[in-house]
Amino acid sequence: MGIEDQSAVEESTEPPICGYTNAAHETPPGHRNQGATATTTSIGGLPNSPPREKLSSLVAGENHVEPHTLAVRDLEQLLKTDVENGLDSGEAAHRLEHDGFNKVEGAQGLSVWKILLRQVSNSLTMVLILVMALSFAINDFIEGGVIAAVISLNIVVGFVQDYRAEQTIQSLYALSAPTCKVIRSEQTVTIKADSLVKGDIVLLNVGDIVPADLRFVDGLNLSTDEALLTGESLPISKHPDIVLNDAEVPLGDRVNMLYSASTITRGRGKGIVVATGMGTEVGKIAQLLRANPNMSDDLSPLGAYWKRVKASTRSILGLDGTPLQVKLSKFALLLFALAILLAIIVFSASVWNIDDEVLIYGICVGVAVIPESLIAVLTISMAVGTKAMAKGNVVVRKLSALEAVGGVTNICSDKTGTLTQGKMITRKVWLRNGSAATVEACTRPFDPSSGTVLWNDQKLESRNELKLISQLPPSATRFMECLSLCNNATVTDGKPALTDDAAETSTTSTIATSHWTAVGEPTEIALHIFAMRFGMSKSTVSQTNDVHLLAEHPFDSSFKRMTVVYSSPGSNSADVYTKGALEAVLPLADASDNVKLEFTAKAESLAAEGLRVLCIAHKTVEHSLALKDVREAAESNLTLLGLAGLYDPPRLETADAVKRCKIAGISVHMLTGDHIKTATAIAHEVGILGSGLTSAEATNATMIAAAFDSLTDGQIDQLEKLPLVLARCSPSTKVRMVEAMHRRGAFCVMTGDGVNDSPALKKADVGIAMGLNGSDVAKEAADMVLTDDNFASIVTAVEEGRRLFDNIQKFLLHLLVSNIAQVILLLVGLAFKDSHNKSVFPLSPIEILWANLITSSFLALGLGLEEAQPDIMLRPPHDLRIGIFTKEILMDKMAYGIFMGSLCIASFTSVIYTSMEDIYDQPPGYGTLGFDCNAEYNASCDNVYRARATTYATISFLLLVTAWEVKHFTRSLFNMYPEMYPGPFSVFKTVWRNKFLFGAVLAGFFITFPVIYLPVIDRRVFKHQAIGIEWAVVAACVVVYIALVELWKAGKRRFRKSVIVNSPGEV
Repeated sequence: MGIEDQSAVEESTEPPICGYTNAAHETPPGHRNQGATATTTSIGGLPNSPPREKLSSLVAGENHVEPHTLAVRDLEQLLKTDVENGLDSGEAAHRLEHDGFNKVEGAQGLSVWKILLRQVSNSLTMVLILVMALSFAINDFIEGGVIAAVISLNIVVGFVQDYRAEQTIQSLYALSAPTCKVIRSEQTVTIKADSLVKGDIVLLNVGDIVPADLRFVDGLNLSTDEALLTGESLPISKHPDIVLNDAEVPLGDRVNMLYSASTITRGRGKGIVVATGMGTEVGKIAQLLRANPNMSDDLSPLGAYWKRVKASTRSILGLDGTPLQVKLSKFALLLFALAILLAIIVFSASVWNIDDEVLIYGICVGVAVIPESLIAVLTISMAVGTKAMAKGNVVVRKLSALEAVGGVTNICSDKTGTLTQGKMITRKVWLRNGSAATVEACTRPFDPSSGTVLWNDQKLESRNELKLISQLPPSATRFMECLSLCNNATVTDGKPALTDDAAETSTTSTIATSHWTAVGEPTEIALHIFAMRFGMSKSTVSQTNDVHLLAEHPFDSSFKRMTVVYSSPGSNSADVYTKGALEAVLPLADASDNVKLEFTAKAESLAAEGLRVLCIAHKTVEHSLALKDVREAAESNLTLLGLAGLYDPPRLETADAVKRCKIAGISVHMLTGDHIKTATAIAHEVGILGSGLTSAEATNATMIAAAFDSLTDGQIDQLEKLPLVLARCSPSTKVRMVEAMHRRGAFCVMTGDGVNDSPALKKADVGIAMGLNGSDVAKEAADMVLTDDNFASIVTAVEEGRRLFDNIQKFLLHLLVSNIAQVILLLVGLAFKDSHNKSVFPLSPIEILWANLITSSFLALGLGLEEAQPDIMLRPPHDLRIGIFTKEILMDKMAYGIFMGSLCIASFTSVIYTSMEDIYDQPPGYGTLGFDCNAEYNASCDNVYRARATTYATISFLLLVTAWEVKHFTRSLFNMYPEMYPGPFSVFKTVWRNKFLFGAVLAGFFITFPVIYLPVIDRRVFKHQAIGIEWAVVAACVVVYIALVELWKAGKRRFRKSVIVNSPGEV
């Protein structure tokens, strides 16, 4: 079950927390030693020899007894197992059959039916399905077939996009531990991890992924990385002998437990399986994600059923989702109600004498009011945006999330690996003589040549060979020797080499950045790389000084230090090198109180900068066996050399991304499991905290999660501003933060990588998981996944979302202008009565569908591909309460719709009521509307059919012009980009700028002619016929329309008042 390559252990940059330095002799508070349990009573009054009913309770998974509160021998009795010999193979098989496989069912994989249902769960699609059914019901198969094709296109495009996104996510899922070593029937065997059962004895080594929840029973210097579960990025030392008194102690403090999905970072050990599959802590979180949050245990069966019906209805109608989804769904329902109202008007005009002709006219009006191509255009535009996001390292799982992220007001981000690089570097070094070094601009933490070193504020010249020993101050040589020799990490440039560094060590992972590979604990890797910057790697120092290792006293959480002893062959002296926490090394030093105070003050100064501080010491003594056998002999009378400050550096692009967010009115919050000093320092460095904060923001800018959790919801709501930095966060803290933002009307993004982040990801408006270091469960809960784990990619997503929102407004305006014009035209058309007193279509149903689906769709799609405006990240987020239908959009829609509808009526009446006997060789018939011209052509319909063709050409060409006019809501088409295209001929460059839209306009122009002139099709399908001189009417209408729109825009520029709004992100 070992792994060869895995991501770096995310390391906290917090200063060391003082532990119990005499842990070997004293029992820490809140703990008890197993040796004392012979006369004590377990939690809940359970004696040391537990009754048999407790066995069944734990084996059955009822968790009446928490395993961290029991001594090992008590747990053996409860689970009927043996630490030395393991379970019998037959008993293991029986338990596997009873409890099931050790699998977490968080990631459910692809669900074709769910993806398909997602495409039809919106009101607009439902309305189209209803109109299609009515069309088929009255045997209007052409119209019904066209609408069916539209529905199919909407579903297919959305399904393909979502399915591809799900496949991409599946490819990002990390592999769980496939095998593990267990003791069964007195034999050590390797089995599949999913075959583990409660009571199994699992053997673990460095680099292994813990396959289930285990009670740690035996081991040496074992530490685990539980960042994915608890958010605590610093590896946690585990102690098998400790028994905890409190059953409710937080997961991160259960030092005798090993949890599924955590990684062994040091040492080796043995554990008893106490929970598998969905019974593990990871499984419990996954179960929360699978649970239906709308269900309540206190509801009656009838109440629960009614609640499910309401929830399903809202889901089908699209009333649950992002702001745009909800707005469009409500808009579709409004349009449906309007379509019914218009149909009633049509029926009333015929005095409710409803035959097929009247019914078709009613449906025609209903079709006119519905933008049939809206869903398809919206889906395709989002699919294009999704591809753009993929290039920006963001995988969009749900198309709706793309527009949602554009309206974000607050971003809640994790620190480690998102705002920061996720790898430790030695940031600062301070020597006893006062000299100091600083590493700056390090972009590749494993590469010793990355970044620059300032020694006493002087930049050291970098060389490819990394031989900088000559530039090293003499007082620093011994310090560097300690960094490299008192170190078990290896760093190589990828070239095969056999050195002492390849000896058996405590390692965590192997990661390659460029050609450089690091193996070891993050802290030791960082120290070793700093020494290598001066050509003093472990192998180089040992070979140059001709020394070899005599003894090693490894790091232990009870000592919090590591010591090695080196000597040259034939020498009577030995060099002792020690590194560790200041409070662990300072008492062992041979130094005056003033020197110790100086070291303490400097360490506090470095810790205030968010650095993790280690003290470096050395001594040279006569060689003796005591140095190897007695730790106290080696670790005494040490000479203090200096301090090293380490931290996880911010990504270079993070500060600029945070700045862009602030300019865009987006508030950035850091929610991290790290120490408050670390979080504060990084927040200052990336710009989340700074001098520009208002007094309200500064009051509660930083807060420890415990303080935030202690507040009631009411007290949180009374805070003028929510904290910008929350340290030591738990999963519940992040969820409460999201809830607090929602109560303030904010729309927030939450990032996360661990299993513990999943509830918050699901609760947030847009959840973004990490693709490189994220857990499977987090990816399953997220709406988007960052493939580079980079905060700057979130800002790119926001920018793309805003661009999409702007473009949605443009093509929605274009589509609705067409619908309003058609409704006006058809309602006025009720007054046009033929000789049988029946209303005559100014436009036939197929003409309307053609204009809406063919002409408008490609124009709207072209508008959806418009590039972002230059000021897109210079303005605050749009008001989510108003959404996409702003006052300006509504006014423009009505104005343009009235202009277009009025001109279409003018074109229809001009042809009907203008004498054209001199032009057309036909009997006098102007001013008449024939009879039965809605159903099919007859000799009396020439006037009507020419008038329809003229009206169709007019509305088609006006739609083409509108597509260019709505590129900007206020600027003139003839001066739309004055900063780029000045001069009288700028209009040509403006229309050419969006080549897809230009092509769509050109295609729409040319396709109008065959629709009008093709024989048979013109009269039988479109119910119009060829025209001639009527093109003059069309041209006049186009000129008048452009003049009206330009006057409307000029009026807006002249009379519209600027409105200054506060950023919604300031919560």
